[in-house]
Amino acid sequence: MTDVAASAESGERGALVANARGSNWMTRFILALALLVATLVVIDMGMDETFGWDARVNCAAVDAHIGGLDPYFVKNLKDTKLSYPYLPATLDAFRPVCAGGFLVAHYKPIYLVLALVSALLLPGLGKTRPGLRDVALRSLFALGGFLGFEWIIATGNFAILSGLLTAASLALLLRPAQSGRGGGTSLAPQLAGAAVLGLVTSFKLVFFPVLAALYFLPQPRGRKLLLIAVAAGMFVLPILASLVIYPDLFRSWLSAIFGQIPGQHSPGNEVNPSLLFLGQTVADRIGLAGSKPVVAALYGLIAIALVLAPLAISVWRMVGASRPARKASLLQTLDDWLVEHPDAAMRITVLAMYALYLCAPRLKEYAFFEVALYAAVLVVDLPAALMAAVLTVAIAIPTLASVSGVFMDGFSQLTLALICFWLMLPRGPSSGPASWHGPRQT
Repeated sequence: MTDVAASAESGERGALVANARGSNWMTRFILALALLVATLVVIDMGMDETFGWDARVNCAAVDAHIGGLDPYFVKNLKDTKLSYPYLPATLDAFRPVCAGGFLVAHYKPIYLVLALVSALLLPGLGKTRPGLRDVALRSLFALGGFLGFEWIIATGNFAILSGLLTAASLALLLRPAQSGRGGGTSLAPQLAGAAVLGLVTSFKLVFFPVLAALYFLPQPRGRKLLLIAVAAGMFVLPILASLVIYPDLFRSWLSAIFGQIPGQHSPGNEVNPSLLFLGQTVADRIGLAGSKPVVAALYGLIAIALVLAPLAISVWRMVGASRPARKASLLQTLDDWLVEHPDAAMRITVLAMYALYLCAPRLKEYAFFEVALYAAVLVVDLPAALMAAVLTVAIAIPTLASVSGVFMDGFSQLTLALICFWLMLPRGPSSGPASWHGPRQT
């Protein structure tokens, strides 16, 4: 018995030593990434005044609206050839933001603070208080993930506000996972989170499908459908407000988006990195680029093959492994499993948001800031090897390229984001951390 106890004690000591070594190298790796990202941020903060054109366009549109001009006609905007892409309801909403020209003059430090606040707002999955390492990882993703923040600084785009609201919505929606199992959870924070998420998607209409990910929350089906309905209602509300309160501007907005105003830039005619563009490229190769049904079918097949099918298979492997013997519909089985495994359900919810975001038909380079925020929630609980792989792909490679002067466009960002998505998919049938094989860093 003494030999057995000694052997067990020796094994435990060896495991502790191995974990300590793993923690040490991961800490050093994170510190190295922090230095790299800090270098990138310093370089970005030193960009000259020719950058930040989106901030100038947005505030010029607000000024034109205040002056009684139609802001959707570029000729009415001061010092720009770009058009204003947002709904008419946003013109009055952005008045405080653009007041006095302070934002345009100082947008870079303001955006840096907002990015850090977004990182701090991000919730943990099953944790009441994030550790220092978790905060560091989220900050690294907010500032360096997929170069999304760099593109926001370069363009001055208001996607920084979308990212801030996305982080706030996640903090509200994922609160039940932090409040413990089995206890009742308040519906009010989740309703607020769903409302904020719906409002965020109304800024960029193409991200509306992200709201469907709310179905994976560990709640009864009726509550989940209520949350989706609230989110959808908040998505529609700015559109209806624009149509009812600003009917003339709404028509101008539609004309600008669809390129019906001659002689000016149209957001709808831009070529953006996306799975839709990949489908168009494939259709062009086979000589069917002019057929919209063919392009749509290829787009759907590519989205299913690269994103949706891997996610569905991974989720069903987790659910099917613990499927009860009693007969129940597949949907009911999924609902029951999500309620019984709240931490895993929260992770799947964020992973589904990440996936649906990547499937959007238009992905501007700065949109990857929000993709990085989703990844920041998911990465902190990964095993050491997977965490290192995700950090390398999402932060180290693009940041090194940017610091070295290598240009990375949206297609490179999309490729890196897809690789990270595949890496973060659950690997096993278990609902816990073992689903991501390998020891976790603590």
